[in-house]
Amino acid sequence: MRSSGSTILPMPTTAPLVLRPYRDADEDAAIALWQRTWQLAYPAIDFAARVAWWRERWRAELVPVARIVVAELAGDVAGFVTIDTTGYLDQLVVAPEAWGSPAATLLVDAAKQLAPAGITLLVNDDNLRAIGFYRKCGFVDDGDDVNPVSGRPVKRMRWRP
Repeated sequence: MRSSGSTILPMPTTAPLVLRPYRDADEDAAIALWQRTWQLAYPAIDFAARVAWWRERWRAELVPVARIVVAELAGDVAGFVTIDTTGYLDQLVVAPEAWGSPAATLLVDAAKQLAPAGITLLVNDDNLRAIGFYRKCGFVDDGDDVNPVSGRPVKRMRWRP
């Protein structure tokens, strides 16, 4: 896996990965994880400059309407998924050291349980790793679009049981 020059550490094999509901006390860890993972995925974008915007979006647009499942490893937030009542998956974030582990698949499976009628999502067109992952999880392409926030081209994807 490419890591944009950063070292990716293997996940500890002795600590179990635990899925649990989001708690307000997770906010700082979740936001820091969002920043770190997106910075690795898109190093040319200054995500540190976007933290205040993201924190406001997190508090105003995601936490009030989404169900959030956290993946915890050895007491630390190792990932999370947000899914709203319409089945829209807005965020799937997994710590780089957990990439390649079952964490992302377990979080998507949790989202599927919370939205059993189906899930939709948008993924950046240039994020081939994520597109391939979603396809492995049973998602299919559902057309092209533009991210309403970033203006970047995105692929719509959907999963139906």
